[in-house]
Amino acid sequence: MAGDAHDYDHILYERRGRIALITLNRPQKLNAWTSVMEREFIDAVNRTALDGELSALVVTGSGRGYCAGADIGGWADGMSTPDKRAPGSPWIAQDGSPEVPIALSRGKPAIAAINGPAIGVGLTMSLACDIRIASEKATFSARFVKVGLTPECGSSRYLPLVAGMSNALYVTMTGRIIGAEEALARNLVDRVVPHDSLMDEAMALADEIAENPTDAVWGAKRLIHENAVESDLRRVTAHEGNAIREQMRLPAHAEAVRAFVEKRTPKFH
Repeated sequence: MAGDAHDYDHILYERRGRIALITLNRPQKLNAWTSVMEREFIDAVNRTALDGELSALVVTGSGRGYCAGADIGGWADGMSTPDKRAPGSPWIAQDGSPEVPIALSRGKPAIAAINGPAIGVGLTMSLACDIRIASEKATFSARFVKVGLTPECGSSRYLPLVAGMSNALYVTMTGRIIGAEEALARNLVDRVVPHDSLMDEAMALADEIAENPTDAVWGAKRLIHENAVESDLRRVTAHEGNAIREQMRLPAHAEAVRAFVEKRTPKFH
């Protein structure tokens, strides 16, 4: 695993209490996504998952952008004839950032604090997070059709799950850039807040989540991810039964019961 912020090139990573903060850090390029950023992002998500002292994750961007999409500046260099093209970037060659949504789905609860343009992978990566809070200055676009591509990073699942089928088709087929309030109306984000209070709001929500028992929160997240598209209700309830029996054997549940009987606040951490 890579180290803290100074060991990464395209992201910053820091711990704030029980919260990990990942900041996409190419402000001069509006944090455009690169293969280096992708590897580092996955590493940071996974290291947070493995750290027993961390309970949640916040993702944001440095400067005035969240993530302006893939850095396509080098794509043209890899293209020759229409029937013989070298992939312009490793993450496109790997079918559109496949490990990013998988890492996020398996990782600690993730909040996207969207501070500016969230375009292409900037949008789809945020959809793979669990909660999205947007600055009033944020903008959004699934612009893949504008560059002759199709959605990636798990967004053909997450867009209809998060925003609904009609909104998913609207944003993918038009490729329009929309503002924060329209994004809220189309269910792409959960809240829109004043720009200057974005990080305070995101960190406060992460802290609220982190106050709960880490294993129970993580288990609840995994259940939602696993069961959201499960059509067999018997399997859904079986997953739930297995999970709740597992949690009942852990110390946090016993502490919650004792605290209830003793009429006090439970101490989970």
